[in-house]
Amino acid sequence: MVLERVDLYHISQQLVSPFVTSFGEQVERQCLLLALHGDGLTGWGECVANSTPGYSYETAETAWHILSDFLIPSILGKELNEPDEMIGWLASVRGHPLAKAALDLAAWDIASQRDGLSIAGKLCQTYAEGPKERVKVGVSIGIQPTMDQTLEMVQHHLDQGYSRIKLKIRPGHDLELAQIAREAFPERSIMLDANSAYRLIDAPIFQAMDDLDLLMIEQPLGYDDIYDHSQLRPLIRTPLCLDESIVSADHARFALAIGACDVINIKPARVSGWTEARKVHDLCLANEIPVWCGGMLETGVGRAGQLALASLPGFILPGDISATERYYAVDIARPEFVLNAEDSTINVPDSPGLGVSVDMNRLAKVTLRKAHFKL
Repeated sequence: MVLERVDLYHISQQLVSPFVTSFGEQVERQCLLLALHGDGLTGWGECVANSTPGYSYETAETAWHILSDFLIPSILGKELNEPDEMIGWLASVRGHPLAKAALDLAAWDIASQRDGLSIAGKLCQTYAEGPKERVKVGVSIGIQPTMDQTLEMVQHHLDQGYSRIKLKIRPGHDLELAQIAREAFPERSIMLDANSAYRLIDAPIFQAMDDLDLLMIEQPLGYDDIYDHSQLRPLIRTPLCLDESIVSADHARFALAIGACDVINIKPARVSGWTEARKVHDLCLANEIPVWCGGMLETGVGRAGQLALASLPGFILPGDISATERYYAVDIARPEFVLNAEDSTINVPDSPGLGVSVDMNRLAKVTLRKAHFKL
């Protein structure tokens, strides 16, 4: 199919409640959505870059510039046969994975629709087994004002049916939090996420957590580090998970080669999209490294893509793909995703493409600006 037009939207939605990490507090989420048109079909993609360069150097502003001036013009008029061709067309731009991931997802959406497949079905074509119908999910809890409020929040989400709890930590808000949470919930699956807030000299903090039976500690050291994580890993018994450090399949290969992690969190946006995310998955599957799908407060567009990715066979740990109501009172995509409380899962969309539709009226209400690009 020939790619004829792209519509780009910069949107802002209020979160249900503030989300606090070591990067700071977030009360609203900006992102970019794009619609890719060709042969009478429309594929949707989401760029998860927010208003500030905390998790990534990319922001909604930089992504708008890179998409508008470089990436979108480079793909218009091209004939898309398979979605994995998209990432090659974008290779002339160095970096900017979050911007590239939006076009990559749209390519998977539009190509899957053309073939009458869900994205999950198309992603799983190369495996002996088909996609999972449901994927295990957990919930990520931001830093709360008090320990009591943290425990109340944990209990609230356990009561909703979430079976895995992730707690955000930062220096000074770490060991005591983990100890209190484990004492309050001795049988529950708990993990910690440091978002790169520590250094190797902080190893004693994580050694003190070894008897807490944590599921894992996620990205404790530098966002661009692999080596120091390889030095930390033999010093602790708790499984070590890498997130920010893994920006490509090559970086995953480097990490596995030097023993830097036990687990990898695959965020498709962080690795430039679903094409590269599947490569990371395949590498980990071949090396028996468990993976799970991370979240970036996505709308239903990105969330549908995450669920499709998490349906691959190597995703054996619960991901951060919580129900829509966890983050947004009203989302721009339908249907909204709901938690199956009996087994802490969310259904994987099985209709062609992403399996969601964008509510254009709702989109218009949250759009800050838009632009249209065509041949």
